[in-house]
Amino acid sequence: MRVHARELVSAAPGANAFVRIKDMELFAQQFTNGLAVGGVYALIALGYTMVYGVLKLINFAHSDLFTLGAYLGLTLITSWLFSGLGPLWGTALLALMVMGMIALMGALLDRVAYRPLRESPRLSAVVSALGASIFLQNAIMLIYGARNQVYPQNILPRMALSAFGFHIPLSRLLVLCASLAMMGALYFFIQKTRIGTAIRAAAIDQGAARLMGIDVNRVILMVFMIGPAMGGAAGLLVGLYYGQINFTMGWAYGSKAFTAAILGGIGNIPGAMVGGLLLGIIESLAAAYVSLAYKDAIAFLVLILILVLRPTGLLGERVAEKV
Repeated sequence: MRVHARELVSAAPGANAFVRIKDMELFAQQFTNGLAVGGVYALIALGYTMVYGVLKLINFAHSDLFTLGAYLGLTLITSWLFSGLGPLWGTALLALMVMGMIALMGALLDRVAYRPLRESPRLSAVVSALGASIFLQNAIMLIYGARNQVYPQNILPRMALSAFGFHIPLSRLLVLCASLAMMGALYFFIQKTRIGTAIRAAAIDQGAARLMGIDVNRVILMVFMIGPAMGGAAGLLVGLYYGQINFTMGWAYGSKAFTAAILGGIGNIPGAMVGGLLLGIIESLAAAYVSLAYKDAIAFLVLILILVLRPTGLLGERVAEKV
């Protein structure tokens, strides 16, 4: 009598328990990977949602600033600046330098591409944003080349953290913790500081904010510095985590981050955070349990369903209260 191997495995003692443990381990791996990728999406989405919240404008060049952050991080890593520092302090200093430089690029972008069109029709600013995006992408290609660039492999630890029988790569947890820390710091800054209060006031009503003595142009400048800084940090995390970058990666990550911003509620900062994390989890679980080829389609299908049921996104858009 012929007996199949699957029947032998299912009949073996403890086989079902072994299968359940493997399923749980797969779920834990995919879930943590989704959180890490979602943290990157959320950091990029914050730049989109902050600019839209204040100016009602989609900054199409934001994804290219994200790409520039990844390339600047690679340039700094391969220089002599971090040769005497340990991996922890070196990475922290690297992130601060990348965020600072991309923040300055964001301020320059506002000054050159957006401020001169502040009183023009909104379509003019949209065209300017598209032009800035094309310019930045081609500038990165001309400076660094069209080939993929590779990060050094010894920056993030390659060991795994074992807990409850599961093995999670430590680099994945570091990317997730860094993303959550930056999102928490931004949320505290927006909610608890004077500048954050001014940003929230300008997002609700710029005219009323001016009457209250708020320099709206300064607020907009701060938005164009903070949002790109978060995007630059996300580009650095992608380079450190995946080890490879290219000059066109801004389009892929930017479209996902914009989707995350809409999913959470465009113009809503906590919504961008929640939307990014949720989108990353959906993508990762869809790739594992459905099909890797259809993970993007499934993510966008979930977005469509949520917008049909709740057009303003999961947390909605912040609006002024009527009194």
